[in-house]
Amino acid sequence: MVRTTDGFEIAEADLRLRGPGNIEGTQQSGLLNLHIADLGRDGEILRNAREIAMRILEKDPELQHPLNVMMREQLEKDTKRGRHWGRIS
Repeated sequence: MVRTTDGFEIAEADLRLRGPGNIEGTQQSGLLNLHIADLGRDGEILRNAREIAMRILEKDPELQHPLNVMMREQLEKDTKRGRHWGRIS
């Protein structure tokens, strides 16, 4: 981490070293039990997934298209459970 002053690069190194912490709590380091990805290792695929999601929402913001209905239903379930992770991206 001493070879750069790029805050994003330092943050990514910190993420790999200490882990992401707890998204739903106050713990700032340690292992996050995501079942879909490792935030430190899978950064590129997560950025790609976010770009794809943004394109889908640009074309179909209400997720009414038949190909997007399952996504809308899952988002509605997660929202009812109190998960609002979209606010941190």
